[in-house]
Amino acid sequence: MESAYRGTCVGMAPENDHAESVRALRQLRRMRTFYAGGSVLWGAVAASAGWDEPGSRQMWVSVVLLVVFAALLSMTSLWLWRQQAARSGEPVHHAAPRRTAWRRHASA
Repeated sequence: MESAYRGTCVGMAPENDHAESVRALRQLRRMRTFYAGGSVLWGAVAASAGWDEPGSRQMWVSVVLLVVFAALLSMTSLWLWRQQAARSGEPVHHAAPRRTAWRRHASA
């Protein structure tokens, strides 16, 4: 039987599944960095607004955005941690196997 996913059979995984998962992990790492930066930024803004005008609308909006970025950061970190735990048993293949540099033949 054919599935709608790239014409593969139902029981078979696509050939480029590994490449897609590596790209997905790379993207999650980038997003984790972005969320960490957002958390730091909104934490600083919330602290500054809370210092200048405690209880102001700007402080509460900053706190809400800090909570949103912190939640996104924690979910992304949890997903990365789960993927790393799931992939720990697999062999690591970073690049194609290297060929021997020069094949030396004995002179006749």
